[in-house]
Amino acid sequence: MALEFHYNDYSASDPRMCQQPSEPLMREMPKETDVIIVGAGPAGMIAAAQLSYFPTVSTLVVEKSHEPLKYGRAEGIQKRTVETFQAFGFADQLVQESYQMTGMNFWRPDPDDETRIVRAAVTEDDPRNLSEFPHLISNQPRVLAYFQQYMQNAPRPTSPYYGVKFLRLEHSEQTDFPIRAHFATEDGEAEKVVYAKYLIGADGAHSSVRASIGRELQGNQANRAWGVLAALADTDFPDIRMKCAIQSKSSGSLLLIPREGGYLFRMYVDLGDVTAENQDRIRATSADESIAKINRILAPYSIDVKHVAWHSVYEVAHRITDSFDACVGGSKTPNVFIAGDACHTHSAKAGQGMNVSLQDGFNIGWKIGYVASGIASSSILNTYNSERMEVAQNLIDFDREWYGLFAKKVDELHTPEALEEYYVKTAEFPAGFMTMYSRSMLTASQTHQSIATGYPIGKRFKSHEVVRVCDMNTVHLGHQATADGRWRLYVFADRPNGRGHNDRLGKFADWLSVSSRSPLNTYKSQTSYDDDALFDVHVVYPQNHRELNLPDVPQVFKPRVGKYRLSNLNKVYACSTSFDVFSEACVSDEGAIVVVRPDQYVGAVLPLGDPETLADYLKPIFGQASS
Repeated sequence: MALEFHYNDYSASDPRMCQQPSEPLMREMPKETDVIIVGAGPAGMIAAAQLSYFPTVSTLVVEKSHEPLKYGRAEGIQKRTVETFQAFGFADQLVQESYQMTGMNFWRPDPDDETRIVRAAVTEDDPRNLSEFPHLISNQPRVLAYFQQYMQNAPRPTSPYYGVKFLRLEHSEQTDFPIRAHFATEDGEAEKVVYAKYLIGADGAHSSVRASIGRELQGNQANRAWGVLAALADTDFPDIRMKCAIQSKSSGSLLLIPREGGYLFRMYVDLGDVTAENQDRIRATSADESIAKINRILAPYSIDVKHVAWHSVYEVAHRITDSFDACVGGSKTPNVFIAGDACHTHSAKAGQGMNVSLQDGFNIGWKIGYVASGIASSSILNTYNSERMEVAQNLIDFDREWYGLFAKKVDELHTPEALEEYYVKTAEFPAGFMTMYSRSMLTASQTHQSIATGYPIGKRFKSHEVVRVCDMNTVHLGHQATADGRWRLYVFADRPNGRGHNDRLGKFADWLSVSSRSPLNTYKSQTSYDDDALFDVHVVYPQNHRELNLPDVPQVFKPRVGKYRLSNLNKVYACSTSFDVFSEACVSDEGAIVVVRPDQYVGAVLPLGDPETLADYLKPIFGQASS
């Protein structure tokens, strides 16, 4: 993604810093705020980062820990998550400092000598080329630090208050701020009270926010314990720098995850069933005991651990709450939400925890931003529970089966290859691309899906290469969108007629420019006069880029921005002789409009020749705006 700047003035400052005036960062906790976020983990920080791009929305982030997280609790970063990080501007940096996963190896007992393990299968990480981004192993603190940087450079800078513990919330008598939240600080001062319109509980599996709204995690413990060890070691195990599932004949199983930096690794080692008789002993398993178990599983190989960075013991629980939201203070639509581990928990084996939590926060962040800004209808908040609860349940179902296979002894599997077969068969799920939101006010019907089948409605917008006409650079179309809260309209032109004109596109451009039902004329930003302040419109031509002349492109696709009202020429694309996005995405010769939500999911596919369908889709979302 090319940064856009110098449109108001020349400046030698960091172009990532927001060019809009912003309020100074306050360090005294406010008495009133639009949004409170409890928890500065993945779900809380991405929600705060998204909200920081709504200039009129104030956000308070509190974290009970006295400082930012230092040691990672999650390391797997799926491809869908890297796509999200790209929109927040730090995917490239994170890729450089992460371990890139190219596959997974499976080790089983040697048929000729079952006291030994042998490499039984080598699998490719993404054989179907689901994304242009890699699958990464990094650490959670780095991810949180990048979100912090994004928030500080935003129109409404935000930074967490550490050492602040959420106590409870209750109904407030203030109509404009119906939530009264109570906090305690490390300095022992009297309780602090903050009034808010909305509250997000991203405060982990033992969530106090969840308890405050009467929600409970429902589900079962798997009654099996695992030791997790992050370490530096010398070893003769040949795949120490590959992700591996390792099953021994009689000593249990372990999962090996190489870490960033070239030396560190993490291992999840099976400690066996937990019973009433042994639970205290298993939960007290030391790092040395875990290492001894690892060496028994790895035979004939061994590891000589030089340094243990982190060790813990955990038991798997597959749990989900009955609802992810609540209405407090007589609100007709939800105004308290829970996200991440506060509403769903599972094993670490599939590497999904941080990834799904991030999408929870991204989902609710932009929705609250639009409603709190008075831009969109508060009814869009109802979609958070329905969308994310389905995803969480699918995750738990997947993890229960994957974990169940992993925990079984080799002899208990229906075939020795069962584990790797399931891994390959379900690859799209752990990569993060199975999410497909059901029909709602945000997700249109499938009526027009056939005109652009490569952009499934309800799934994330898949990026393809195009040529940017103004400078003839090859770019990824999806990479041109940032997490700035805007909707995207990708307009795919119809095939030109005998005179080289794109007739349907021309008529749509006229409608988009002058119609009273055009979203560009109907819905306006409260803080910017840029033509593309709310709707970021991109046009893609089926012609070769050398056949196009920019002055002939309708002005509506070259929005005027900044104080000088300069034309932005960077939103006009075409095909080349080597790649054709129309063929790759199966876009009709008659063209199509692909509407993409601020969180990168396709909301609608609509016919270019009937622009009124665009107005009809957007009206319920924006038409009855209320704060």
